[in-house]
Amino acid sequence: MKRALITGVTGQDGSYLADLLLEKGYEVFGLVRRKSDRSYPRLAHTLEKIHLVDGDLSDQGSLVQVVSETHPDEVYNLGAMSYVGASWRQPELTGNITGLGATRLLEAVRIVDKAAKFYQASSSEMFGKVVEEPQNENTPYYPRSPYGVAKLYAHWMVKNYRESYDMFTCCGILFNHESPRRGLEFVTRKITDGVARIKAGLQEKVRLGTLDTRRDWGFAGDYVRAMWLMMQQDEPDDFVIGTGEGHSVRDFFQHAIDAAGLPGTVEDYYERDERFIRPAEVNCLRADSTKAREVLGWEPTVSFEGLVRMMVEADLKTHGLA
Repeated sequence: MKRALITGVTGQDGSYLADLLLEKGYEVFGLVRRKSDRSYPRLAHTLEKIHLVDGDLSDQGSLVQVVSETHPDEVYNLGAMSYVGASWRQPELTGNITGLGATRLLEAVRIVDKAAKFYQASSSEMFGKVVEEPQNENTPYYPRSPYGVAKLYAHWMVKNYRESYDMFTCCGILFNHESPRRGLEFVTRKITDGVARIKAGLQEKVRLGTLDTRRDWGFAGDYVRAMWLMMQQDEPDDFVIGTGEGHSVRDFFQHAIDAAGLPGTVEDYYERDERFIRPAEVNCLRADSTKAREVLGWEPTVSFEGLVRMMVEADLKTHGLA
């Protein structure tokens, strides 16, 4: 039985990855920060099947201890300050957890057992002010947020450990991926939960920033499968993961309105809120996943329309409408 250690196990990606690894017969360990409330909603259905271990990406000693105690064959670093907007308000903390946290975990693996395979959750936000479209593994980086900068630091540290210590370290450069487990602070859930609340008569508008930014949105369950596939290769490498389709926030909003069965258009339900306008915006991200499709045999299984519908239906159910 393979053993896997997941940081960020209580988040969207971590919970889907835990599901996948359990299905494949792994013994799964999830790193969590110590707190009095041990309820983790995204893990409620698997909580008895995984082992939660206390540790912190800001504490090198705890990471060495966790790796020593769990002896993982595979380490998946999904832990981060994951909300781009918040990284402007907490840039130092973002750098410490998202950037240096990855380095601490790499060092813990190197010290304890450098034969363990290491996956790093890199991000399309590293491309930032894009110089070409779509973006692939060779596209130059130009991050436009503290989050993107921190992710790029971690990305290069992973490559450095691979080349310096002959470790199996790989990076998944994942474009935006969503699900019903996405946090309410993210624009996609803000939209799907918002239209569900409008349908339920609980609010009238959804307050957002700009509607014109474009993203490549896929289903998180598909993307964690790509993570696992990277770790099964004979040689470590980095892969861009995305659908190859670009859609605006406006597109997402309109599809959500339609999926909820509401009349009208985005303008009927949108209220602009300057608090959600970022100091530097990333206007368009779209993936070229040719390498992942050819080498890993990876393909997305959920369409953009299917993803929006899945999220809206889940939020309608939450508000007693399905």
